[in-house]
Amino acid sequence: MSSLRRFLRFSAHLQLLPALESGEETLVGGQAVMEGVMMRAPHSYSVAVRKASGEIVTETAPLGKVSEKYPLFKYPFLRGIGTLGQAMWLGVRALKFSANVAMEEEQAAAAAKGTESKPAKKESFSDWAMILNLVFSLAFFIFLYKFVPLFLTRQAEQIFPVIHNRILFNLVDGVIRLSIFLGFLWMISRFKDIHRVFQYHGAEHKVVFNYESGRPVTVENAQSFVTWHPRCGTSFLIVVMIISMLVYMLLPFDGFLEKFLSRIVLLPVIAGVSYEVIRFAAKHPGSLMTLMTTPGLWLQRITTQTPDDQQAEIAIVALQHAMDLEKQQGGELVIA
Repeated sequence: MSSLRRFLRFSAHLQLLPALESGEETLVGGQAVMEGVMMRAPHSYSVAVRKASGEIVTETAPLGKVSEKYPLFKYPFLRGIGTLGQAMWLGVRALKFSANVAMEEEQAAAAAKGTESKPAKKESFSDWAMILNLVFSLAFFIFLYKFVPLFLTRQAEQIFPVIHNRILFNLVDGVIRLSIFLGFLWMISRFKDIHRVFQYHGAEHKVVFNYESGRPVTVENAQSFVTWHPRCGTSFLIVVMIISMLVYMLLPFDGFLEKFLSRIVLLPVIAGVSYEVIRFAAKHPGSLMTLMTTPGLWLQRITTQTPDDQQAEIAIVALQHAMDLEKQQGGELVIA
């Protein structure tokens, strides 16, 4: 795989990271990665990846809770910012591990074919490559979901003056943003590599459901559950977009630059509020807040696909390793 292709592949996975990540500090959750799954418990995590040979490799380590290290993040709204920040950091770390495994396999395959005249130096994603990917992904996110919808709404406003109304303006802006998001998900889901990631995403959800049910965690039991879960990042993103529309309607800005900058500055605030909505809905099924998460469950028909037994096995291995370390540390396991 060329360096450019590898960069774009990793960047695509980074763009999907918020939609693939699930779980919170006191709950079992996880995330799909390249040919594997990351599972986390309150104080530990584990990544399990299957090589082409069938071998399963893992990375397991302790994971401190943000609220224990920084008490400020125990409070409502702030706890969402801290937890989501850690989740993204952990997601990138897990994705890097799976990407490094993939690179090792590519090197091994090239050596076996005799395309390398001498043993190549073991490759891995450097810190600089990671930083570059993160910067690129963040810039792409801001451009695609903040700048483009605002720009298109401005253009529509010139054609339809009625859109100048602040409520209607932000409603149109929100609909465009949501349409771009749905279109991006549908388009990227057509790629075979991403489809497999969505299968691992489904495996992660099935195994989490299996664990939360109290039944023995096995491939057979896990496969009996659905692939969509209320704490999924996909549901979170839909809630973020709904909350964004409501918040933007309250802002007293009319200029393009002011609107654009406010959308960037308020990202942590909106994320914190959205986290509380998801948390409340997960703990109070049937409540009014649940209605806001329902579209996310529908959308998981795209971001989660039915896994095969081997993919479910990977999720179970990751969960078992995380649980083993959690028990060694005396961590409290809480089921939602």
